[in-house]
Amino acid sequence: MGANVLVAHQPAYLPWSGYFSRLIDAEELVLLDHVQFTERGWQNRNHIRGPAGPVRLTVPVRRQFGQSITDTQIADDGWAERHWRSLAQTYTRAPFWQTHRGALEAVYRTPWTRLAALNEALIRLMLDAFGLPLPMVRSSDIGPAGRGTEMLIDLCGRRGATRLRVGTGALAYLDHDLLARRGITVEIATYAHAPYGSSRGWRPGLSAVDLLLHEGPGALAVLRAGARTETKACA
Repeated sequence: MGANVLVAHQPAYLPWSGYFSRLIDAEELVLLDHVQFTERGWQNRNHIRGPAGPVRLTVPVRRQFGQSITDTQIADDGWAERHWRSLAQTYTRAPFWQTHRGALEAVYRTPWTRLAALNEALIRLMLDAFGLPLPMVRSSDIGPAGRGTEMLIDLCGRRGATRLRVGTGALAYLDHDLLARRGITVEIATYAHAPYGSSRGWRPGLSAVDLLLHEGPGALAVLRAGARTETKACA
């Protein structure tokens, strides 16, 4: 299972647990870095724990109309120190902070200029830490044709996939008739949040780095327990 499933997502910053739960039985992740950068999306921000509720970390970027994610530049250098300080202050007492501190610090000490490269490095770190060492492929390297559903169909053809795994948000824009005509089945992936680690400051939807630093080797079991996939024929 997983060999003929296309899982394609935009490279998010410190993604939430549901992002990784869709990859448990996949053989690769296609990073949709050629698509347009979205204002107020998850490509350059996410939430970690905080003493009074979730704290949002945002990577400042230079904005140009219509720019792709891969072309999006980071706006200043000070963000990395601020984010690292927030992570260290929040998680210094987490059970697995010392296990992953070195790898995380190495990312935040790197002078990044492109958002996509930063996000890819963090996703790679988290995949490996979760025990999901699957390869990542950039859509900008593949050069898929078309937009929207047609682009996803082209990616399916190029990657040998007959199933397309998406979140519930994709249902509104997918052309299900076109997918059915091309023989591609849609899988709807959801994630059921469950408390883990310390209950203090925990909220659904936090970055998966929170899960990693509190559960360590047990994080994959949490992801597996919360993952749900419903297969629907496109018609």
